[in-house]
This record gives sequence, C-alpha cells and structure tokens, in this order.
Amino acid sequence: MGPWALHGGIDVGSAGRVNVPASTPAVLQFLGAAGTVTGSRFLVDTGGSRVLVDCGMFQGRRDIRERNWMPFPVPPESIDAVVLTHAHLDHTGYLPALVRDGFAGPVFATRATAQLASIILRDSARLQEEEASYVNRKRYSRHRPALALYTSEDAEKAEKAFRIVEFGATVEVAAGIAAVLLPAGHILGSSIVELRLPEVNVLFTGDLGRKAHPLLTPPADPPDADIVVTESTYGDRLHDDESEEMETLATAISQTAERGGTIVIPAFAVDRTEVVLHALGRLAADGRIPRLPIHADSPMALAVLDVYRDAIRHGDPGVLPLSEDVFDVGGELREVSTTAGSRDLNMINYPSIILSASGMATGGRVLHHLANRLPDSKNTVILAGFQAPGTRGFDLAQGARSVKIFGKYVPVRADVVVLDSFSVHADADELVGWLGRMDQRPDVAFIVHGEQAASEALAVRLTDELDWTAIVPADREQVRIT
Repeated sequence: MGPWALHGGIDVGSAGRVNVPASTPAVLQFLGAAGTVTGSRFLVDTGGSRVLVDCGMFQGRRDIRERNWMPFPVPPESIDAVVLTHAHLDHTGYLPALVRDGFAGPVFATRATAQLASIILRDSARLQEEEASYVNRKRYSRHRPALALYTSEDAEKAEKAFRIVEFGATVEVAAGIAAVLLPAGHILGSSIVELRLPEVNVLFTGDLGRKAHPLLTPPADPPDADIVVTESTYGDRLHDDESEEMETLATAISQTAERGGTIVIPAFAVDRTEVVLHALGRLAADGRIPRLPIHADSPMALAVLDVYRDAIRHGDPGVLPLSEDVFDVGGELREVSTTAGSRDLNMINYPSIILSASGMATGGRVLHHLANRLPDSKNTVILAGFQAPGTRGFDLAQGARSVKIFGKYVPVRADVVVLDSFSVHADADELVGWLGRMDQRPDVAFIVHGEQAASEALAVRLTDELDWTAIVPADREQVRIT
C-alpha cells in the first residue's frame, strides 16, 4: 500500500464547487446496494470523468452473491477514480476484481480506511482461495472446479492504488470532480463523502454511525448538498434500549457459564469485535458477568485490533480518548492466531467465550465453532447486530432448527440471543434526525443500502417529515444530476 498524502491545488468557488465548465449532463448510476443492503457501488459520470463511490461485494442470498461474478456494468478501465466511504467488505470487497479487470486509477480513502481495507481484502482473498480448495476436495460445490472470485495477488495489486485523504481536505479525484471526506462515526476511518461537481454537490452518507458509539467520535454534521445518497440499513426500525440489551447479554453469559456451556459470538473483525470486547470489559468490571477466558479467534480481527490500538495511542481524530487496554477485558483476552489454536478451542469443555468472524456467519473460523457448539443445549450463540437475509446469522435469528454448514445440516439446540443495539448503523430516527440538520433541503434524496422495505420506509419518513423528494432507485438505474 502506498500512503501518499494529498493536498489542495484546485479552484474551488464560493459555493464550494469546482470551477470547471460543465459539458454534458452528469449522471448518477446505482450499480449496487439498490433494493439490497450489500454491494455498494455508485457511479458519477460527468461525460468527461467517471468516479465510483465504493466498490463493494454482494453478500447474503445466493442470487445476490452471484452478482459478484457478473461482468462489471461499465468497463473498469473507463473509471478514473474510486472514493471509499469505509473499509467494510460490502463497500470495498470488489476492488481486487475491478483492478484485475482493468481499473488503473487511484482509490481515495482515509488512512484508517486504507489500513483496514488492506487487511480485509487480503483476508477476503485468502478465505476465498481456502474455501475453493476445501470445497473442491470435499466435492460439494455446484461448480467444477470451484474458483475464488479473486486471488491474494489481486488484493495486493488493489492496495497499491490507495491514496490517503485527511478528514476535511478538498481533493481533486478526477477532472472536474473534487471530494471532501468527513467523519461518519461508523467504524474507524469511516467517512461521509461529498463530491463537488461544477453544477452540483452530491453527498453520500456511506454507513452512518451513531452518537453513542463507545469508541468513535460521532458523525460530523451534514454539509448542504443538491443530491443526497443515504443508507437505510435500519430505515424501518429503531434500536433496542442499550441498557436492556446489556442486561440481556450479562444474563445470557452468566446462565451459560452456570450450566458449563460455551458462548459463541460471531462478530465482524472490524469494529464489532472491538465494540463487543469493550462491552464485555464493562460488564466484567461491574461484576455483572463471571470472569471467563475470552478467545478472540480471527487473525483479521487481531490485526484490526492492532489498528484500533494504534489509533487510540496516537490520538486519531476519529476515536475518543481511551486507554490502550480498553480491549483487554481485565486480562481475560486470549488472542488465537493459528489454525491449530482455533481447532483446540473445539476441545474446551469449561465455560468460556469464543469471539470469531464473520459477524453474519457467512464464512471464516466461526463456522467451525458453530458446527461444533450449536448441537449442544448447554451453549449459547449471541448474534450482535444486523443479520442480512440469506445469511446463517439471519436464519439463526429467525429461529431456524438447523443450518447448513460445510454442506451438512447442523441441528440448533443451543440458545440463540439477538442483540440489536450492538449495531453501529444509525437507526431510522437517527437517520432522519441527522439528515434533518441540513440547512437547505436537497433537490432529491436517493435511499440505498437497505432491504427494499427498509428503504421504502425511510423514503416515506423523509417525504412526510422533512418534505423531501425521496426516491428508492432501481438497480442499474441512471438519473441525471445536472
């Protein structure tokens, strides 16, 4: 990865727009995350420049995942630049394929996003290579042979395209298009992206965080914009009360320990692992849960923990002032980095907590732990945060009596506890409240990155409560923005 810092040097007018004459009408196209909560990809095409905001992988149901294998909707070599809102796989995970297939431009991101994305993309490539090898050996794939979407070499090439942007800096990302990144409070380095064109400003919320994030500073106030593209993950619901869910978490852990069971917590390596460890530390310090070994079993999560620790140590502007030992849970944290160490956890027969990726149980080491622990009623699985339809996490949250793991059906006899408040997405009230702080009403808001019902519900609220024109776009839809 090349962390080349960027500086100003472009002509910005009094309204904050780039002073470049417009030629043909600019178009915004929705290449993903339209009617679904994954695969964020939004193309701004001025006729002279093409900028892609986010380059995510599709996750969830098979019909959604299969879109990763389709040719990219526009020639990758025709895209001048990519701007990332944050590092999560559904916003960055297609980058290696885009680079492999011809994209040769820069990828603009904050320093923390570039650091985390490097970890995530390498891990994604490795997991895909390992899974393809595994299913080819076991012969349970529909494809002969099963292939990885991209390789570790592709991921390393993608990293070399990163260009670092500081929060608040105005940077020309392509001819006639400038970008400003502001803190989004979702995960470390996450950004609200403002694209400034000659005649229009377009605001992308990315994944908007919450004021109450225990580790990060809250989202910046929204700048005025002509066009808004907003996420809607929780567009039709509100988060549960945090204090009640902390009590639910404490009770689940204590009761499982009393009956000699193990608690398995599928958790995203980026931010969710850190937030859960922080919560466990609070409960342990208050004496609300017994002191148990906590096994963090994910090489990626351990690498991400180091990035968070480093950000705290150096006073990153996106993090709150915290102690460096905030994730140590009173000395009970056990870091499991090797495959052998992960296998050994299956032999544990005393109360403990296993924290492992992925957060929706779509892949990773947690699948082995679920296959091992789900059939035993002594154990508990805690689902911390949003579970997308089509994932094993969603099925477990819906009360499935069995789930398919590694080609076999595994009975679900363990307790399953769902904790919504651990989500670091703004809920419906928080989204409407944040957008409502804009000084001027935008011309139109496009509601994306949510299941269809959630997006439509948020569109109704923005129309009724803010008197906005709010549209849920269709996949591949193009709209003129100038």
